Amino acid sequence: MRLALFVCAALAVLPPSFAATVEDGVIATLGKRLFPIVSSMDGSRAPATVRAMLTERDRRLAKCADDAACKLDASRWSEEEIGVVSEMAAKNSEAIRRELVGLNAIIDIYGKGGIARYPQIDGPIGKQGSERLANDVAVAALISEVGRDEAIAALDPSIGLALALLDVNHRLDAIAFEPIDGGLNADAFGHARTLDWSRYPYTAIIVLGAGPEDLLTPLSARGKLHVKVAARRYFDGQAPFIILSGGAVHPRETRHVEAVEMRRVLIERYKVPAHAIVIEPYARHTTTNLRNATRLLMAMKAPMNRPALVLSTPQHIDYVESDKFAARNQTELGYQPGKVGKRTSPFDVTFLPSQDSSRVDPLDPLDP
Repeated sequence: MRLALFVCAALAVLPPSFAATVEDGVIATLGKRLFPIVSSMDGSRAPATVRAMLTERDRRLAKCADDAACKLDASRWSEEEIGVVSEMAAKNSEAIRRELVGLNAIIDIYGKGGIARYPQIDGPIGKQGSERLANDVAVAALISEVGRDEAIAALDPSIGLALALLDVNHRLDAIAFEPIDGGLNADAFGHARTLDWSRYPYTAIIVLGAGPEDLLTPLSARGKLHVKVAARRYFDGQAPFIILSGGAVHPRETRHVEAVEMRRVLIERYKVPAHAIVIEPYARHTTTNLRNATRLLMAMKAPMNRPALVLSTPQHIDYVESDKFAARNQTELGYQPGKVGKRTSPFDVTFLPSQDSSRVDPLDPLDP
């Protein structure tokens, strides 16, 4: 007995065993979100042609020494390099190309101060040519170097650098509410598992966000209008769920997430039960409002051959019905997130979601 106690006491004072790598869980999650294919690839197990190309990239990076600006250029992927990696997994070649082009865009925008797709709400803290941007890039380069042996960057160090650039600019928006079926959505996802969807005309009421234009207002006047109409639709039995779509968008650097604020009002003022509310807290534009809501319906196992109802102001719904909006979807997403159908009131239009919405868009790293 005394020997056992002595052994236990001795073990208690021993230092913990040290793993070969200390992983940053947040960065790993962000990497899997933005680069689901590329971040899972291991360069050491690649064909000889790919390993040779990656070795050459390492040499190029090593020549930069401590020059952070040089590392940005060395980390970009050329068309030829993208083609070599794409051949590694033929069935995922399109996704690999999309992810590496998106990685280049992060380096160009958050490393070099280039123009983001939505410059009013995206982009680095420091402006192009500023001391702030140069300092942030230098720190990001050091962070990526320290984490070079982490699994998320097993293919190439450029992955770690791109993620570090987002991190130093505090742009972890893409994973702020993960897992999306937990937290504020846990009750609704649990309810969906036992639901008879056929009892309702629509699978969900998709409410489009409308952010305020100041940092202090949690929910805009239009947002209050949207939730009032949504509550009426819900209690009329139109759908089992209200999907509230909108991230932390307007103005830039706001801490108020449109979906969260709308949820609070629905519960506090209209007594809508929590199990009937789903937040979609990422979308920053009408294109991704509908795309992300579709992703949630897919995750909830909603019948994809049944329509949802999209709700906003009459002017906004006019836009959703327009050819201009369809063209914008094609330009920015590369597909239509679903089929816009019949106008059922000034505030509503039907929407049949599409499976194409599952495609990740790393060119928009805050809402991929």
